[in-house]
Amino acid sequence: MFFDPVKRTVALLALCQAFFMSVQSAMIATTPLAGYMLLGLDKSYATVPLFLTYAGIMLATIPASFMMKHYGRRAGFSLGAAIGTLAGLTSALGLYQQSFGLLCAGSMLQGFAVAFANFYRFAAADIADDDFRPKAISLVMAGGVLAGIMGPEGAKWATQWFAPLTYVGVYVLAAIFSMMILLTVQAMQIPRPTAEERIGGGRPMQEIARQPAFRVAVLSSMMGYGVMTLLMTTTPLAMQACGFHFDDSATVIQAHVVAMFLPSFFTGHLINRFGALRIIGLGALTEAVCALVNLSGIDFMNFFFGSSLLAIGWNFTYVGGTVLLTSTYQPAERAKVQAAHDFSVFGMTALAAALSGYLQQKAGWSVVNLAVLPAMAIVFTASMWLRRRQSGALQAAE
Repeated sequence: MFFDPVKRTVALLALCQAFFMSVQSAMIATTPLAGYMLLGLDKSYATVPLFLTYAGIMLATIPASFMMKHYGRRAGFSLGAAIGTLAGLTSALGLYQQSFGLLCAGSMLQGFAVAFANFYRFAAADIADDDFRPKAISLVMAGGVLAGIMGPEGAKWATQWFAPLTYVGVYVLAAIFSMMILLTVQAMQIPRPTAEERIGGGRPMQEIARQPAFRVAVLSSMMGYGVMTLLMTTTPLAMQACGFHFDDSATVIQAHVVAMFLPSFFTGHLINRFGALRIIGLGALTEAVCALVNLSGIDFMNFFFGSSLLAIGWNFTYVGGTVLLTSTYQPAERAKVQAAHDFSVFGMTALAAALSGYLQQKAGWSVVNLAVLPAMAIVFTASMWLRRRQSGALQAAE
């Protein structure tokens, strides 16, 4: 495999994905609780740092995409990893000084770093041929399986590194993971953008966005990721309210992260066999079932299985949406279409993160889960509508 430069680069991208998602999973498990600890009587702002992470992703996505259009993927991924290192150290300083503001600043910097890392899957798509592309995307995403072990287990291990200062070590560990990404990126061989890609603009974005496939791709990724963010941002808080400890919520997050990426070993095969739209529809149904499991009880296993189903549904909607998106643009249009997609996705996740703490505090866990059902109904309906439309067009052409 390592003698094939494309497959070697995909493997290195998967390793970067593992380190990157280790940071993210540790943050999901830790940051709401860290924010909760630093706040006074009003705990409804405990998820604000995670909201700022997603806001940072949204704000940096378009600049990150266009920077890589001009300077290449490796330069962009290196800058993102450097920012991630700074983010971890800033958040650690915030916990050390008991400063909610510094925790928020570090969280936003982490969002800037994530904006670059989210293009790992697109980098794989760019260098793969048509047959290998779905598998390349899913294999990069599969790197997150390792993160399911490293992130939450690392968070448990590092929580008391600087005892009695709780959680400081988690953010120091996050900075170390980001430094590992920086080193790994230097071994990649990703072609620099061609003159056509740097200068050419292709069709206007309005014309591209009128394609039904583009709209369904964005809707699938946006709703799938938004629902996952809404539930997973509130899960540690909901478990704490039900009397569970940090290790319990970290275990649930660990199962969630493994389930996010384990399907990626076969998602590409499923898409090649059944098509992206069927997989998107299956993902929407799976996320809806997750909400029903969460609504059925508040035992540990409800949280565990609900979070696992949520992760599998996210994988199908997000990977399926990404593969569908790659069919809507030409090489010269790549940067702006990918940027528009991710800007929309992380705008939704920022909104979900912003609302999650408030909904959990004011309305409760049941209302948070009920909000999932109409969102997933929309995604399922849209994917089946486009599938019937494409089947009709194919039959008419014959």
